[in-house]
Amino acid sequence: MMNEMEIKKQICEVGKRIYNRNMVAANDGNISVKLNDNEFLCTPTGVSKGFMTPEFICKVDAKGNVIQANKGFKPSSEIKMHMRVYEKRPDVGAVVHAHPTFATAFAIAGIPLTQPIMPEAVISLGCVPIAEYGTPSTMEIPDNLEKYLPYFDAVLLESHGALSWSTDLMAAYHKMESLEFYAELLYKSKMLGGPKEFDKENIKKLYEIRRKFGMPGKHPANVCLNKGGDNCHNCGGSCGSMDYSKFPGYEYNFGCDCDSNKGVDADAIAAIVKKVISEMK
Repeated sequence: MMNEMEIKKQICEVGKRIYNRNMVAANDGNISVKLNDNEFLCTPTGVSKGFMTPEFICKVDAKGNVIQANKGFKPSSEIKMHMRVYEKRPDVGAVVHAHPTFATAFAIAGIPLTQPIMPEAVISLGCVPIAEYGTPSTMEIPDNLEKYLPYFDAVLLESHGALSWSTDLMAAYHKMESLEFYAELLYKSKMLGGPKEFDKENIKKLYEIRRKFGMPGKHPANVCLNKGGDNCHNCGGSCGSMDYSKFPGYEYNFGCDCDSNKGVDADAIAAIVKKVISEMK
């Protein structure tokens, strides 16, 4: 287990990676890591993520209040967004926010990343919806983000950028890297006349691989609220506009057969799907 200084160094390393990979410009982006239920390390505001050293890193509590920050540094104004992820997803240990060019282009165009075009994206990333626009540094972004948190591990932020989260910092960073790679391939394949998508049978096989891996996180692989039971990757992009607040009981991780799903009531699932269908009529 890494100590606090080692985590600060890792945050700086990830900052360099997202800067060198053109995922942020100037002082854009922010990174955070959960130490415990009330202590979090985060990047400061107004600093390029490509040139940080450990003394730049701030410590905040679960409300985003400063616990420790060296002179001249204060937490990112976007820390509210990170705190909402940690509040609603206790399994999450780190959050990465960046502006990767291809993914952000999709966010600006209002196009969620839902097309099943490559095995790795289907297995490890899942669908990436678009959280509605919110003014930076306000509560609008975390409020608009919240309804997606129980069901996904990454989102596009409308006209803003992307956000990913996972069990630890490298896993959260890899989600961001995978998201951008997927977006770039999808964009380029569209320039070549349109991507060839997997059919339902091949998607089912990929979901089965994911279940066998026992991968952490939320991945609504088998059920899409928009399709009344069909897999999420065939929802035609409508994941980006779904009002999940209508279905407060839909809180299962359908993407794996890990311990969190054991004991799930099949009748409850059927009732939820029936409710989804009735809402769609």
